[in-house]
Amino acid sequence: MARRYREIGKAGWGYTLITTLVGLVYFSPVLWIILTAFKTRTDALAVPPKLFFTPTLDNFVSVFYRSSITTGSSQATDMALYFFNSIFIAGTSVGLALIVGTLAAYAFSRYPLKGNDTYLFIILTTRMMPPIVVIIPIFLMFRLSGLAGSYWGIILLYTAFNIPFSVWLVKSFFDELNPEIEDAARMDGASESRVFFRFCIPQILAGLAATFVFGLILTWNEFLFALLLTGVETRTVPVAMARTLGGEVGVDYGLLAAIVTLFLLPIFFVTFLLQNQLLRGVTFGTVKK
Repeated sequence: MARRYREIGKAGWGYTLITTLVGLVYFSPVLWIILTAFKTRTDALAVPPKLFFTPTLDNFVSVFYRSSITTGSSQATDMALYFFNSIFIAGTSVGLALIVGTLAAYAFSRYPLKGNDTYLFIILTTRMMPPIVVIIPIFLMFRLSGLAGSYWGIILLYTAFNIPFSVWLVKSFFDELNPEIEDAARMDGASESRVFFRFCIPQILAGLAATFVFGLILTWNEFLFALLLTGVETRTVPVAMARTLGGEVGVDYGLLAAIVTLFLLPIFFVTFLLQNQLLRGVTFGTVKK
């Protein structure tokens, strides 16, 4: 028995080592971007690339305060506004999509209609459609309705695209719940809303967290709609990042890496904050109790 435990322990260390190596391979591009953010322009363009260098915070300062080479003056950039826009637009749209999607998912799971699978497939096709296919009618619709360049225009659009994803994912979590507990609560006099909020929602919080994180990542990185449908005051970070590629003396890779590093921080923070719920949500229903 002791020999068996030693063999399992050795295998566990082997799996841990392999997992660590694979994780380092996948994380190496992100690590290189973070390192580049702390390099000077000369170090960022050095050949061969420098692994050891004197770090600097000038690139992060330049994200919010940029000096002009021609005039020598320093002025504040609009990047703080763009970060606020990304956080506000992504958070609001994903939150609205999660609320609507959760209600719809509960209805599809507990009160299926005739042709329920067909309706779900139709909902899913709207998410599978490439954005480039519908960009022209959406652009014309935004222009005629006056939503172009507004916060609520892009928020409603992102919400519409995130609802199908939320419906499908949250419905799978509702399907894993035991409906007998809900029936018992109804027999005891609980209303339908009480059953939903007091019995169902607490059991799928992990699934809601996973849905929120995945939807946030998809919305956070969206570029096409943000490029064409936002204005100067509602521009998001991906669009602003693309505009930094052309500078007075070419591409400043250190500045671009600093923007990318700051752009990654909110996603890392949210994922770290919800990591326990996220792990439970991804594995929800895989082990029968």
